[in-house]
Parts: sequence; C-alpha cells; structure tokens
Amino acid sequence: MGKKNIALVGAGYWGKNHLKNLYHLGVLNRVLELSDDIIALRRKDYPGVIFTKEENDILENDDIQGVVLAVPAELHYRLAKKYLLAGKDVLVEKPLSLNTADGEELVQIAKEHGRILMVGHILQYHPAVMKIKELVDAGELGDIRYIYSNRLNMGKLRTEENVLWSFAPHDISLVVMLMNGEMPQNIEAAGGTYVTEGIADTTMTTFGFSNGVRGHIFVSWLHPFKEQKLVVIGSEKMIVFDDVSKEKLFLYPHKIEWDGAKVPVAKKAEYEVVTFEPKQPLEEELKHFIACIETRETPKTDGVEGLTVLRVLEQAQQKL
Repeated sequence: MGKKNIALVGAGYWGKNHLKNLYHLGVLNRVLELSDDIIALRRKDYPGVIFTKEENDILENDDIQGVVLAVPAELHYRLAKKYLLAGKDVLVEKPLSLNTADGEELVQIAKEHGRILMVGHILQYHPAVMKIKELVDAGELGDIRYIYSNRLNMGKLRTEENVLWSFAPHDISLVVMLMNGEMPQNIEAAGGTYVTEGIADTTMTTFGFSNGVRGHIFVSWLHPFKEQKLVVIGSEKMIVFDDVSKEKLFLYPHKIEWDGAKVPVAKKAEYEVVTFEPKQPLEEELKHFIACIETRETPKTDGVEGLTVLRVLEQAQQKL
C-alpha cells in the first residue's frame, strides 16, 4: 500500500465508500466525477484529493495502473472497455455488464491485453463468507444438499434496474463460489411488479447443480424488515450467515436419526456461534485488487466469475 496508482470513477452513492477506503489505504491518485455538487461535498471530507471531470486525466496518466468503476450499471461495459484498452487494470462494480455478449468481450479484451479485470462481488471478501467456504471445503458440513439466500429490505427502490439485477448478483456469486465456480442448471424465476411498471420489486430464483445440490434466491425491496441470510444445508451440519445479526455466523449440528430404520427423526442441537477475524469486506476487496495489480495474479472475482453470474442473471430475467 501507499503507492498512489488507483483512480476512482464515480464518487456518488456507493463510490463514496470506495473513496473512503482508497484514501485511507493511501493508493488514491485522483477521482473522476462529473457532478459539481458531489465534488464539492466530497472535498469537504477529503481536502487533499484531486478531483477531475476529464477522462483523459486518467486515460493518459501513466502513474495510474488501476481504475475502480463505481458508476451506474449501464456504463460498466463502455467504461471498463475504454480503460482496459488504455492499459489500465479495472475493478468494476456488479454486474460486469448488462448482457453476456458485452461481458464476454470485456473478458476477452482483458485476456488479450494482459489486464486485470475484477468484479465487485463484495460478499466474497466478507470474513464470515470466507469462513463458510473454509468449513465447506474441509467437509465440516458433510455433503452439501441445499443452499438458499434471502436479501430483503424496505430499501432504495430503483427505476433503471429491477431487484433481480440490483440485489441478486451478490447471492448468485456466493452460491457459485460455494459450488467451486460451476454454472447453475435448470434456472427458473418468478417475480412481482408493484411500484414501477416493468420493474420487478420481488423475485424468487431457483436452480440446481450437476451433483444434485439445489437452491433458491429470494430478493425484495418491498419487505417490512431487513434480512440478509445465506443458509447452507449439509448432510452433517447446517450453517447460517446472518449479516443483520451481531454474531453473523451460526453452525447447527442437527442430526437425522432413523427410528427402527424406517422413520426419520430430527434430533435438534444447540447452535454454535462461529468466530472469525473481523474485517471490512470493501477494504479487503480493494486490498485484493491492489495485490492483483502488483502480483498479476487472477482475482478471486475475476471477469470469468462475473460472466458466470451474468449468465445466471440473464437466464433468470428471461424466465421473469
């Protein structure tokens, strides 16, 4: 850290969080932001940061090795392509693009030009999620049977994208990660539109995998309370990541026993709170991007992983 070789594009709703972390990591070179109001607001908190409204201040700046794109989804493809072709490594917020054809092109450009392309699937950098992956890989849960995720809130309603594209990329990314990158099969989706015509406010997506594991993802921004849960059911144990709770991670060592070898009986056990090292996911994500720039290693959430998530989104959207 400490080498100021990262530029941020977009300092608005989510970009301000990237700005905070890049600033404190000591790697921020400058910020591209087109809104005078946002620039004025951010300058109050970061008086020494260089703000610009000119793309060439980044494109033609040899000191800038990496670019973080925190812009609306409809700009992801165009801007990521532009910066990759300019020889910059790129971290783009989810989704990678709005269709697989554009996503495939970005992955190919990054490959041909030897550039890092990383997607902001932030929950893969959450220490609780990393602990789940560790336990799953170690066989602590036994064979995985079912995975599901709920991402619900009475939150920010969008008019440019539906709740599937806004909320579900995080959860699709987690499920794909737990299944070692495999593309889900038999994808089905249904949803409801209640606020803005043509924009789904709630969706349920179901899917399966070649090894028999099944799962679903339920997302809604019309919900009476906030819930963010990932549940993994194994043959030996079950684990719950509850991002709204204080403890976050709970392991349930429930058992199924057979009464007279004919009737299955649930034997419940007390849950265990699983401890993990507390870290900030966005900071860890950005540290990973910075490390990949230095080492040229493939990011954990690279363009190929982002493309898998995009394909799931497209198939689910078609079913909607």
